[in-house]
Amino acid sequence: MKRILALVLALALFATLGITSAFAADDGFVDGKFTETRTITVRLFQRGDNVPETSPWAEYIKNGMKEKYNVNVEFSVCGRWDDETDLGNLLAAQNAPDVIYTYAYPTVLNYADMGGIIDLAPYIEEYKDLLPNLFNLLGEENVYWDKDPESGKLWALETRLVNNARINTFIRKDWLDKLGMALPTNKAEFEACLVAFRDNAELLLGADAAKMVPYSTSQDIGWRNNILTVSFVPDAISDEELYIRGFDDRQQFLPGAKEAMRLLNKWYNEGLVWKDFALYGDGDTTEDDNLKAGFVGAFQHNYDYPYRNGEDSIEANIKRAAGEDAEFVAVDCFENDAGVYRKYLGSTVDRKVCFPTTNKEVLASLLYLDFISQPDTILFLQTGVEGKNHERAENGAYMMKAVDASDPYTQASLNNIDFTMTCNGQYLGEYTEASFAFGYAPVDPEVVQNAYVVAMNGGRVPKHFSLPAIEAETGVGTTLSDERNSFLNKAVTAPVDQFDAVYDAGVENYMAIGGEAIMNERAEKLEAATGYKFEK
Repeated sequence: MKRILALVLALALFATLGITSAFAADDGFVDGKFTETRTITVRLFQRGDNVPETSPWAEYIKNGMKEKYNVNVEFSVCGRWDDETDLGNLLAAQNAPDVIYTYAYPTVLNYADMGGIIDLAPYIEEYKDLLPNLFNLLGEENVYWDKDPESGKLWALETRLVNNARINTFIRKDWLDKLGMALPTNKAEFEACLVAFRDNAELLLGADAAKMVPYSTSQDIGWRNNILTVSFVPDAISDEELYIRGFDDRQQFLPGAKEAMRLLNKWYNEGLVWKDFALYGDGDTTEDDNLKAGFVGAFQHNYDYPYRNGEDSIEANIKRAAGEDAEFVAVDCFENDAGVYRKYLGSTVDRKVCFPTTNKEVLASLLYLDFISQPDTILFLQTGVEGKNHERAENGAYMMKAVDASDPYTQASLNNIDFTMTCNGQYLGEYTEASFAFGYAPVDPEVVQNAYVVAMNGGRVPKHFSLPAIEAETGVGTTLSDERNSFLNKAVTAPVDQFDAVYDAGVENYMAIGGEAIMNERAEKLEAATGYKFEK
């Protein structure tokens, strides 16, 4: 409700004040530097109790921007899981930071339609020669990824996802060893592992047997069971159908997705799935606490999830709780109709960076993006100080060290992505490949490397189609995501004989409130551009 109110207020304010994005070159920029000090504000996520705006990472950026361009940088901090609500409120109050970002392009379109976002196209063309690092990092494709082929408008820059691995299936290898079972290689074997965990809770957990969770998931069913879902999608599905049906990034409206949820419903009713998964939302730590305590046998999540956060990682915690042999390993066991362990990988795009129309320092803001895209800036932000954040191997690899959470040099997000706005993923030049698996101290690099190999096995990157903006997507992203999560949670937890009714009613409602309109518009615009005719 707060988000909706913010949008209504924003629309009214932008319309009333007639805010525009008229272009004008900056004549106060001489010989690569502003003649008078400029000030910009930049959006920054906060995770946990850290104070990112006064951290060494923030100071490095502030000092670098002041020295190089005579620009003062101030950070506007918001909680990671409150970011869209916070952004809507700031835009409504015309107090949004000069540089903002979000993971959802429909959110950008929504604010652009309200007149609240600057069209970056003329600025990018005017100042392109001043932005070599930004273009070198993102490439022309990412910079112009969202440029409307009809209007020429460019509302956001797509930042770079360096590593496009997405999701893995993890299982407790030490539990399997104790039960004399091999790592699963197909769905049937995986299910047998879950049954064995459930039926041997006392052997595996002793006095904590009642806390046994054979398979854990969260209310974000689509993301957290993506590999399961994709394994039911026909391997021969075309890129065009993936585009039309794949407007939902959880891929829950591809053919076969219902059968994946049916299997998850079966597992739930057999006591194989965490019974309370639907009770906890984003940012809640209950599930992670279960994982760290060693109560969980298997789960699907981000491809490196158990190994993140140093000494507070899931991997480090279960070793302390259950012994050095305790470990989660990534496995491939969800085969599709072609026998392929298919994963739909991300493209090269990540967060969407845009500027609100209240931004009066567009050039300074673009220079900020160029500065944080410099190789030496990324290197420092990702690796920190030698001896504190990392050590160097003989081959030059950066071996990251665990840093106490109370230390100012701790990184609240993997690879410090909250500060490396234009780059998500380790990006260390010639040392990137050698350093990759060393970025998760104290986890064994071989375990991390295996997780990456598994995550990329059978990978497919759906084709990108350059089409006009899909108007039906505007303003409904959050509503549809919430509705998808809600009906999937209900379907998975329903009695087996009620699954079809609950699931079908959920899909019908989802399509009625915007899903079908998006699919239809995508199909129409794709057909106009390529001649492809979509048949439902």
